[in-house]
Amino acid sequence: MSKWKKIYCISSIICLIIAISIGCALLFTDTAYATEYGATANAPNASNQRTATGTGFTLSFDGDTGSLSATVEMFLVLTVIALAPSILVMLTSFTRIIVVLHFTRTALGTQTSPPNQVMIGLALFLTVFIMWPTFSTIYSDAIQPLDNGEITQEEALDKAEKPLRDFMYGQTQTKDLNLFAEISNTTYEDYDDIPFTVLVPSFILSELRTSFIIGFLIYIPFIVIDMVVSSVLMSMGMMMLPPTTISLPFKILLFILADGWNLVIGSLVKTFY
Repeated sequence: MSKWKKIYCISSIICLIIAISIGCALLFTDTAYATEYGATANAPNASNQRTATGTGFTLSFDGDTGSLSATVEMFLVLTVIALAPSILVMLTSFTRIIVVLHFTRTALGTQTSPPNQVMIGLALFLTVFIMWPTFSTIYSDAIQPLDNGEITQEEALDKAEKPLRDFMYGQTQTKDLNLFAEISNTTYEDYDDIPFTVLVPSFILSELRTSFIIGFLIYIPFIVIDMVVSSVLMSMGMMMLPPTTISLPFKILLFILADGWNLVIGSLVKTFY
């Protein structure tokens, strides 16, 4: 074991012991009270009333408006930040974009070009471009009024959920909604009756189906090139030469001549409108 691994293990054990000690102290200790109450020689104006009794967690509010304290609000913000990657991947257009880009790279046969970092970055910026109207509506209708104290947290959640539901519902196929509604024994008459727990998996399934259909259409011209190259090599008796070695430059040339990135990205973005 290397020196840095030993230091890391020792530090982890020390931090674990400290965390366990603090937890035990908070769990098993009782509240200590003063033995004397009321006015004394050192504190003549002290009150005879005990100010705190018992132990436990106290959730305080800032006033009659029902707003949470700053500590709880900070806790909720950190929770949302921790769940932000999952929200970005599952509740936006990111899934369809990244799957289609992966199919495009695989169909070209370039393996690691473009690299994963470039593809993820492109998918993120395209997601922001597509979801910008939804994000703007959420900010203007929910976040800004909540920050100004005009609405409560419950009203802000309802207002923030509606634009997101509108976007997902517009991209979700009816048969996917019926599938998850049947699984969960849920009945709905119109859009407002669909629970959020049914809409989200239906939207994800629809996104995967749509992205695979687009990926299949992207594969077709490149498969034709592979078949032509393979037939030519076999007719020439060059069976030991890998067809991908010869077909790769032709596929890249076709992609360049057809302005492939413009076609793929443009057509992909237009599927959301």
